[in-house]
Amino acid sequence: MYEKGSLSAICCDCFFCSCGNSSNKKTDISEQAQTQSPMETQAAVNSNRIEVLYFHGTQRCITCRAIEKHTKELLDSLYSNELENGTIVYRTIDISKKENEDIANKYEVTWSSLFINKWNNNKEQVNNLTDYVFSYAKGQPDTFKAGLEDKIAELQNNNRWNTCNLF
Repeated sequence: MYEKGSLSAICCDCFFCSCGNSSNKKTDISEQAQTQSPMETQAAVNSNRIEVLYFHGTQRCITCRAIEKHTKELLDSLYSNELENGTIVYRTIDISKKENEDIANKYEVTWSSLFINKWNNNKEQVNNLTDYVFSYAKGQPDTFKAGLEDKIAELQNNNRWNTCNLF
């Protein structure tokens, strides 16, 4: 019979392997530069933006695929203007590719993850939503989308507030 700790370790190993993740897999930005449209390239230069970064491995479980699907649906339905003008940038980054090591190291990513980061005057506020999205992506997509929408709204409001010179 298995001990509780051994069974937990086996379950964790199965999860990480099914998602195509391991501790030696990482990610980088150069692949994105090759596949970005001119608008995306311009947006990457925009110092005041929100970046939505979805990291994944080669093999993805149902939940990993749901994270990407629901994130894209939300962004396309509510933020198409922001995506077009570069105030929101969405990037999908395959951590299994060697050329993506630098960005994976920067965010300490070793498996599927979602970050929604705010850039303001070349300063980054990092928001790791991985635990949240894994909790809701598969079983509660409306809750998943509401949480992402709330985070984006919070960051947009912070951007507006920071650009006001009321005081």
